[in-house]
Amino acid sequence: MENQNLNILDEINKGATMGMDAISYVSEKVKDGDFKQVLNVEFNKYQKISNRVNELYSNYSSKEPHKTNAMNKMMTWYGIQMKTMTDDTTSKLSELLMQGTNMGIIEGRRLINQNNNIASDVQNILHDFVTMQEDSIETLKNYL
Repeated sequence: MENQNLNILDEINKGATMGMDAISYVSEKVKDGDFKQVLNVEFNKYQKISNRVNELYSNYSSKEPHKTNAMNKMMTWYGIQMKTMTDDTTSKLSELLMQGTNMGIIEGRRLINQNNNIASDVQNILHDFVTMQEDSIETLKNYL
C-alpha cells in the first residue's frame, strides 16, 4: 500500500507541475489583464497542491516526489507555441489550458476509482486536486 500511496503522490505532483508549466508558458502570451490574474490564481493553486505533496511525501519515502521531466516540459512548451502560432487570443489560450486540465481530471478520476485502499491523507489530496481542476475548468470557460 505504501508504494501505491507514493505512486499516487507522484502522479499528483506531476500533474501539478505540468499545470504550473503550462500556465507559465501560456502567461507569456496573455494580453488580457483579467485573464492574466486568473492564471496567477490558478498557478498558485497548483503550487499549493505541489507543496502539500512535498510535505506528505516524507511520510512515505526519503526521496523527492517525481516532477515532469525535461522532455515533457519541452513538448508542452512546443505544443503551446505551435497551437498559438496563428491564434493567441484569450479564447484559444483558455481552450488549451482546458484541454490539459481535462486530461488531469481524467487521470485523477481514474486514480480515485482504481485505488480504494490508499491512506486517507493521500486520498484527501487526490480529491482536492481533482476538485481544484474541475473548478479551474469552470473558471476557464468564462474566457472561451
